[in-house]
Amino acid sequence: MSVVRFLARPMLASSFVLAGLDKLRNADDTATQLSPLLRRAADALPFQTDEKVLARVIGGTQVGAGVCFALGKSARLAATVLALISALNGFVEWRSADISSKEGRDARRKRLLKNVSLTGGVLLASVDTAGKPGLAWRAEHLAADARKTTAHLASDARKTTGKKLKKADKAVRKAVDHAVGA
Repeated sequence: MSVVRFLARPMLASSFVLAGLDKLRNADDTATQLSPLLRRAADALPFQTDEKVLARVIGGTQVGAGVCFALGKSARLAATVLALISALNGFVEWRSADISSKEGRDARRKRLLKNVSLTGGVLLASVDTAGKPGLAWRAEHLAADARKTTAHLASDARKTTGKKLKKADKAVRKAVDHAVGA
């Protein structure tokens, strides 16, 4: 792992881990923020929702994904989870912000920019292959290697078949010559 990744992952993850711990400690506040969103989505969900439980699940997921990302364990998956949580968090904070004063509107804008920035950072991390080829590159090169191998095998088969046909033709001619000459 490069020094940059070694330092940058924990730095980026720290915000998510601390926010997740805060959600776990203050599940009531998070549940209050989630309530309007859940009321809208409750009809579409196939199960009953409890805002407080969901707040704890989101907080725990945020802590777990943040720790995994910081340690570099399943970092791309953890970054993807953090991006989803960050986008959800940004939307919920933006919707629940107090905009009755100029200070409230400024705070809302700053939190939105912070959430957009964090989402962008973890989105970049979710596609970071750490210098190793990605799945698309590997699949493309595997297919190209398979095509080359198949072409070589087909060429070898044609050569072998041609040699066998020449030997068979020679044997048939010899048998015919022998039968006619006898």
